[in-house]
Amino acid sequence: MKRVVCREPGVLQIEAAAVPEPNPGEALVRIRRVGVCGTDIHAYRGRQPFVSYPRVFGHELAGEVVSVHGDGEWRPGEAVTILPYLSCGKCVACRTGKPNCCTELQTFGVHVDGGMQEYITMPVQYLVKGGSLSLDELAVVECLAIGAHAVWRAKVRPGEHVLVVGAGPIGLGVMRFAKLAGATVIGMDTNEARLAFSQRWAGVDQIVQPGRAARTQLLEWTGGDNPAVVFDATGNVQSMASALSYLAHGGRLVYVGLVQDNVPLPDPEFHKREAMLLASRNSTREDFRRVMEAIAGGQVEVSTFITHRAGLNEVVDRFDAWTRPETGVIKAMVEV
Repeated sequence: MKRVVCREPGVLQIEAAAVPEPNPGEALVRIRRVGVCGTDIHAYRGRQPFVSYPRVFGHELAGEVVSVHGDGEWRPGEAVTILPYLSCGKCVACRTGKPNCCTELQTFGVHVDGGMQEYITMPVQYLVKGGSLSLDELAVVECLAIGAHAVWRAKVRPGEHVLVVGAGPIGLGVMRFAKLAGATVIGMDTNEARLAFSQRWAGVDQIVQPGRAARTQLLEWTGGDNPAVVFDATGNVQSMASALSYLAHGGRLVYVGLVQDNVPLPDPEFHKREAMLLASRNSTREDFRRVMEAIAGGQVEVSTFITHRAGLNEVVDRFDAWTRPETGVIKAMVEV
């Protein structure tokens, strides 16, 4: 079989490998779609703090079951998406229902080789039945579940003003699920095209670019209060450090993006707000369920979310362009 390997930052190669054999309790899955994530882009640039090289990227996956070793629940040819967070099941996080932040977490495509290849083996407990969803829809579930999990973490309430900084795929998911939670949503980004897309796709109520003028606009739109919840989905240290300045007193600041750096917070500004600071990491099976129900119910539209496509053989030539915002990529999809 073929697979795409990042040998070192900036270097992708197509390699040949043997089709893996499933162990007891595992399924052999034929990969059909791989969504390209911000994590993959950061890893390609050498800026992802958890990845090691060489590495096969890919954790936004849709596939078909080929065979299962020792479990009759799964039918050959059945479409699935995959929970890509391999957890230990024993640590304090796993015991308290938070396997998404397991102390021994191994994320597909980051800590271990992922799905940008023709076949993988996977423990059956990480497979999620596709139901009525198409392969394209199944391949974006994990990406959108990150945003759904962040909204759940923040306990967004109907009528609250929510600011989402960063209109990339993760930020767009936050925006859409905050809207579905009943919030009034403001999108912020430096990229005007992405802001316009956030209005069309996520239905955000207002858009703004960062800077001093944004603070005046936020106060005006929120009746002088500022947003009750601010999500930062940029993975940019300067943006994450400044996000607090947009937050209402008594509000919640949620870091969805990840950066390989320290984030400075001015304690007087943080303290006087009695602000709540939250991290949101990965997602859970329950988040997958929420997203899949929203897609099936027509509340989340997938066809326009996917803006670029390539076959597995084309990834090496096209990947670098996908990392550049000026190419207009929202979600690139690899068809296997």
